[in-house]
Amino acid sequence: MHVILLKFADNRSSAPQFMEAHNAWIAKGLADGVFLCVGSLDVGGGFILAHGEENKAILERVMKDPFVENSVVTAEVHQVDVKRTTPELAHLAKER
Repeated sequence: MHVILLKFADNRSSAPQFMEAHNAWIAKGLADGVFLCVGSLDVGGGFILAHGEENKAILERVMKDPFVENSVVTAEVHQVDVKRTTPELAHLAKER
């Protein structure tokens, strides 16, 4: 599983210009079943919980985000080794 933090960067003011493409990128991640949830950070930027792809594939996917490509945000990708979950999320611990 991966936690992806998208934090606003120097080109933040250009966000409206790339918002439609960024939203399409998010929609594709959800449709592919890789993104489990997407939201906003209280400090500005976004959060994605992802699973089902190896670290290299996640990094490649994140680098294709129009916000990342155009320096609207910087991306932090953290790989998480899930140890325990509620029964509803047990599939996350079996990813590897």
